[in-house]
Amino acid sequence: MSKATEVRLVALRKSFGEVEAVKDVNLTIGRGDFFTFLGPSGCGKTTVLRMIAGFAIPDQGKILFDEKVVNDIPPWKRDVGMVFQNYALWPHLTVFENVAFGLKERDLPKSTVQEKTLKALGMVNLSGLEKRRPSELSGGQQQRVALARTLVIEPKLLLLDEPLSNLDAKLRIQMRLELVRIQRDLGITSIYVTHDQDEALTLSTRIAVMSKGSVVQVGTPKDIYENPQSQEVADFVGTSNFFKAQVVEAKGNQIHLKTEEGVSLVVGRQEEVSFNPGSSLLLNIRPESIQISYPNEVSSEGNRIDGKVKTSAYLGSLVQYEVEVADEKKIKVNVVNPRKKALFHEGAEVSLIFSSEDVVPIPIRE
Repeated sequence: MSKATEVRLVALRKSFGEVEAVKDVNLTIGRGDFFTFLGPSGCGKTTVLRMIAGFAIPDQGKILFDEKVVNDIPPWKRDVGMVFQNYALWPHLTVFENVAFGLKERDLPKSTVQEKTLKALGMVNLSGLEKRRPSELSGGQQQRVALARTLVIEPKLLLLDEPLSNLDAKLRIQMRLELVRIQRDLGITSIYVTHDQDEALTLSTRIAVMSKGSVVQVGTPKDIYENPQSQEVADFVGTSNFFKAQVVEAKGNQIHLKTEEGVSLVVGRQEEVSFNPGSSLLLNIRPESIQISYPNEVSSEGNRIDGKVKTSAYLGSLVQYEVEVADEKKIKVNVVNPRKKALFHEGAEVSLIFSSEDVVPIPIRE
């Protein structure tokens, strides 16, 4: 339905008064990518999206679509479609009229408008609702209308500014799957902005994590989650347990460390991390990577930390434990699919086991 385009951002900067909202962003968004800017409120992600759309002008840097600089091209000439957080539907128009609006503005033949509008509504599973008003639709249906209205004009670039944040949790999950299906079917380059890590991991082919106006890491969802390059990224994307540790010695591919709490751990060697004896590292262990057992049930293999269960929360698909270990440090443990497993009561003495591959070393940056 639409042509995919490549977007390149070169040394992009934007300030509002004394606030530097975007600092030297350099990125290439490939054709057909579902690329997400992820970060907390105020990190600059929406400002980047608005500059790509043409609603904000960069102070410095370039925006290129297929190697053509578009900085001076107004929004309505950039051939982009934007889906907003608040839907922005016209309440006095029917679903059909809302979706067809952009086509009518282009003075297309009535038959073409009819054909393209019905096709777009079918794409978002709204066939049969053409005569309803927005007030007669659910929040999810209104968001689908907003998406169809954008897709019907066949933009070469689709921009989405936190479009699911007004939906309830169950509806958000459904709409994520719909967005993935539609984007993959069309092959359109899509740029998405969100503070929701689950959305970013579910939807994206690539993610840029932003903080304080800068891009701090770019990668696939798997890269971002499994190999965060800073504590900031590890802490924002998912739940983490952190240990500060010093390298004791390196033996082949295994690195022996001791944490501040006096716990001895072994991690696997990684090329991008320095393991000089005496150097300090931050260790990241995800809660789902840890196995919890009674001490007498544990073999000698793998990393082991003993402790006591402080809290537990049964959530059906998983149990979340908080285990206190040395120096009153608390470790989060997630036991997935616990239905056939014994639950550990609060106060129970337990052992936590995890492999060296499950410990991600992160350089400590001063």
